[in-house]
Amino acid sequence: MSERCAPPELSSTAVEARHFPEFALLSDYWALTKPEVNVLILITTFVGFYLASAKDGQFSFAGLFNTLLGTLLVASGTGTLNQYVERKFDAQMRRTARRPAAAGRLKPSAVLAFGIALAAAGSIYLAIAVNLLASVLATLTLLTYLFVYTPLKRKTPLCVLVGAFPGAMPPLIGWAAASGRLNSEAWILYAMLFLWQFPHFMAIAWMYREDYDRAGYLVLPKGTVRVPFVILETLLPLFALVAISIMQSPTRHAVIFQCAAALLGIGFTYYGWEFVFKRSRVAAHRLLMASIVYLPLLYGLSATFCNRAR
Repeated sequence: MSERCAPPELSSTAVEARHFPEFALLSDYWALTKPEVNVLILITTFVGFYLASAKDGQFSFAGLFNTLLGTLLVASGTGTLNQYVERKFDAQMRRTARRPAAAGRLKPSAVLAFGIALAAAGSIYLAIAVNLLASVLATLTLLTYLFVYTPLKRKTPLCVLVGAFPGAMPPLIGWAAASGRLNSEAWILYAMLFLWQFPHFMAIAWMYREDYDRAGYLVLPKGTVRVPFVILETLLPLFALVAISIMQSPTRHAVIFQCAAALLGIGFTYYGWEFVFKRSRVAAHRLLMASIVYLPLLYGLSATFCNRAR
């Protein structure tokens, strides 16, 4: 799942860090884990776990806690290791230059050790406290994100497509954690998150395209080819996302669910159309904000109307 932009001005947290070195160190390690990204990861993992539990009629708060903790550790380790791998390139981008590894506030060896420790702890914890399938899915997410998607960002715009595969894994981890298996309903949740990533990331890529170009990232094609690429990578996934979200199988109040999902989709698509036809920073920012609002609401609808608890 994708990142937010760093604030351009010195935050109050950074001001406090000047006077409290211990706070500065903890703040830097916290920033390595990409907590703003982890919020959406935990939301989608929770919905996968909840729907699978409701289907089986056996919801476990301990199981949910273990699942979210293990997933959080692996996701935090992935974010940390990503910053370790890309620290030299992050230093060339305005939006990422102040990250702890890119800015040199933390030694690369410390960042690497911290990331490995988090990822290993999370994978082992999931295997012991949850089940092997959840652990395998989380580990596969980490490996494909770091060793397939990350290097491709400097080679081809197809990295956006490749990165969407590990990026959509959280609901599968939650589902596998609750039931020990995957079914068609789990894959629908996966498909929704997979498709959501395209307009979300296209908004970010357009807003910071000069930054990405400066660092040598090929997340967008060069020159005039960008326009049809942005259209393809924004509108087609949006249409498919709206269709799949409505195709879910609500267990109650089907009309309410389908109308609500359709309205959400229409709103999201509106901002997608606006972005495609204006291709301005303002339109891209509006699409980004719409995507951040849309995803929790859509998954919340699924959790409310598509669970099979009796």
